[in-house]
Amino acid sequence: MGRIIGIDYGSKRIGLAVTDPMQIFASPLITVSPHEFDNFMRDYLLTDEVDAFVIGYPMQMNNQPSESVVYINPFIKKLKKTYPEKTIYLADERFTSQMAIRTMIDGGVKKKDRKDKSMVDKISASIILQSFLDNKFNKNQNIHQK
Repeated sequence: MGRIIGIDYGSKRIGLAVTDPMQIFASPLITVSPHEFDNFMRDYLLTDEVDAFVIGYPMQMNNQPSESVVYINPFIKKLKKTYPEKTIYLADERFTSQMAIRTMIDGGVKKKDRKDKSMVDKISASIILQSFLDNKFNKNQNIHQK
C-alpha cells in the first residue's frame, strides 16, 4: 500500500502532507513554490510509493466552488496528465488555514513562528488529508456495520 499526498494549493506556495504507509494518519511534509512542485514530486516518487493525491478544493458556504478554482483547476488538470495512474480526490478546504493556526496555538507555537505562511500551508495540507482519511475510515466502518 502506498502513501497518499495531501495538497493545499496556492499561487505562491503549495503545502504538502503525507500519510504513513498504512494510510492511517497524515503528517505535514513540506511547502514548495508552484514552480518547484513538479521537481519535488518527481524526486519524491522515486523513493516513496504514492497511491493518490488529495487536493484541497475551495468551496463557498453554499457548497459551490469558490472563485479561486480558476487557479487550482489548471493545476489539477496538469496533475492528472502527469500522473494518470494516480487517483485524485478533491476535498473541501474551507477553514483549514484557520484550523492550522488554531493547531499551532494549541501546540504552543510562538506568535512569531505562526506568521510563517509555509508552516500554515503544510499544516493545512495535513488537516485536509487527515479529514479525508477520517471520512474514508468512517464510511468503511458504516459499511461493515450494516
